[in-house]
Amino acid sequence: MNRKLITILFCAFLVAAGCSFLVYRLVGKSVAGATKSATVRVVGAAADLKLGTILTAANLATVDIAGPVPKGAILKPEDAVGRGVVSDLYQGEPILENRLAPKGSGGGLAATIKQGMRACAVKVDEVVGVAGFVTPGMRVDVVISGDPPGPPNPSKGTEVKTLLQNIEVLSAGTDIQKDAEGKPQQVHVVNLLVTPEQAEVLSLASNHTQIQLVLRNPLDTQVAEVPGSAMSHLFAPAISPVSFKFPHRRPLQTVSIEIINGTQHTEQKFAAPEGR
Repeated sequence: MNRKLITILFCAFLVAAGCSFLVYRLVGKSVAGATKSATVRVVGAAADLKLGTILTAANLATVDIAGPVPKGAILKPEDAVGRGVVSDLYQGEPILENRLAPKGSGGGLAATIKQGMRACAVKVDEVVGVAGFVTPGMRVDVVISGDPPGPPNPSKGTEVKTLLQNIEVLSAGTDIQKDAEGKPQQVHVVNLLVTPEQAEVLSLASNHTQIQLVLRNPLDTQVAEVPGSAMSHLFAPAISPVSFKFPHRRPLQTVSIEIINGTQHTEQKFAAPEGR
């Protein structure tokens, strides 16, 4: 092979290798820079945090998130220190603004109450509290039963009415209270998130009637028209469906008439008069 041709091919190979190396370095830096810029460091929970916890620096950790930053994510630890947790947080979970109480509001149950709302406590037992399934965030209806005010009406007896509907459960737990003899006892308490007007109605009902909580689907926000019920309705005689019997109809009788018109013969049928 020509020596000159070999030299040209060797130089071309060196130039191609050099260009390939430069392209590789440039593309590698671009990909690394894009990957690095796509990762954002936000503030997260260093351990599982319960509702009402006041955050300290020991409760916080940094979490790297790839992609867009979640709306309301806290980027600086000092923006979260001293604020109360309004819903349970789990280890490694990014902390968002809507999961914390406003600055200066403290922690505990009071920090979880929304603006313009109130927390009203209701004593419950295993039956009233729907066997322990009433937990924070659930939605319930409040049903009351008792004797209405005024002259007693023996014909009706005890009456039941749906007092409030679609009420959010703020917290559920136990409280230590004293009985008639002064001995401490545990009482199940459910705090409901209500308006000031609903708090007055609920407080009055808890003192003069028996309260029952009815669990409902959180996605079902429709308010049903419930007229209420009375004890007499439970023992009212059952109304059986009425069966209708239609009279037997006789088949329709017809009369045939043959018409002769010259060489043409036709036949027509007519309904016979009733009874003839």
